[in-house]
Amino acid sequence: MTDGASPDGWPVRLRGVTESVVTTLGPNGRWNAAALGLHAPDGSVEASGGSVTARTYGRTRTWRNFTERGGGVVQFTTDPRTFVDAALTVHEVDDPVLATADAWVEVRAEQVASETDGETTIRTWELDPVESAVLAERVPTVNRGFGAVVDATVAASRLDVPGFDEGALLD
Repeated sequence: MTDGASPDGWPVRLRGVTESVVTTLGPNGRWNAAALGLHAPDGSVEASGGSVTARTYGRTRTWRNFTERGGGVVQFTTDPRTFVDAALTVHEVDDPVLATADAWVEVRAEQVASETDGETTIRTWELDPVESAVLAERVPTVNRGFGAVVDATVAASRLDVPGFDEGALLD
């Protein structure tokens, strides 16, 4: 796969780390929405073997639901409020595909690596696409505010994770 190409079964091109929102089915029958960074299969993640991977930090709902259910639905959206809700709150919905999704891919998640950083267990998951759809195509524009919201939510979502420098995250 060339840099920035769409991996087999994925509805979008991936490069580096692509931010997404994943919904995973919880034990209460509702879908938990959480932010999830997707690592493109560029060889930088040794365990990937050419697959899209993602990491969970600690004992999150995504970790639990990946472990117990074996997958979820990865969504691509440009709605900053969706990212904020997914990253900073417990956001549960009735349907696996969010209303703000421009594209989605149902994935099987298999843990392929685990490491400990201080008190935090970081798990790497290989994501295997099952089914996908593109719901909206549009001419993209660059919005500085959206990028800032995504960067801020990634940092804020790690504030309670042991091993991360709270001062640096707040900056």
